[in-house]
Amino acid sequence: MPHTTKKLTLLAIFTAIAVVLITFVHFPLFPAAAFLQYDPADVPILIMAFSFGPVAGLVVTVLASAIQAFLISGDGPYGFLMHVIATGILSLVASLIYRRRHTRRGAVVGLVCGSIAMGLGMMVANHFITPYYMSTPENFAAMQQMTDSLLLPVILPFNLLKAGINSVITFLIYKPISRYVVHGNTRRGSRV
Repeated sequence: MPHTTKKLTLLAIFTAIAVVLITFVHFPLFPAAAFLQYDPADVPILIMAFSFGPVAGLVVTVLASAIQAFLISGDGPYGFLMHVIATGILSLVASLIYRRRHTRRGAVVGLVCGSIAMGLGMMVANHFITPYYMSTPENFAAMQQMTDSLLLPVILPFNLLKAGINSVITFLIYKPISRYVVHGNTRRGSRV
């Protein structure tokens, strides 16, 4: 199979896996903030970003987010935008670092930096974007204040935990998936 066809096929497959994961595997991490749901959809996205680079990760992020937000959950533009920002930051930062340092240590540094960047980025996104989608002109200030009150005690820990869990899973399964599924290498001990 030509390289481009194989890459497009894998991007489509991993997009479908991400959509299935976000649709069927989601639950709150903090009972007090049940509206924030953990899902493992970032794992296949990170695998594609590590395998084919940051652009591939962003393509899968946008496709999976659009399918989930507009066709499955009904989250609409707000859900789409927030998912693209969160996962986009995580996969972009992690894969850029991994691309420069293509080692286990590079993967760990990339995933840690990506998780931190996602946590901080989502604080900024929630400060500026959430009040516009969740308020009316009359209660905008109150919604802004409520959102800001959740940034440090809820939004940051949730995003760090979600990104951290997905990063650990990615780190544990990336090499075998990369070796056998992405690169089709069946020889033992071959370097990817």
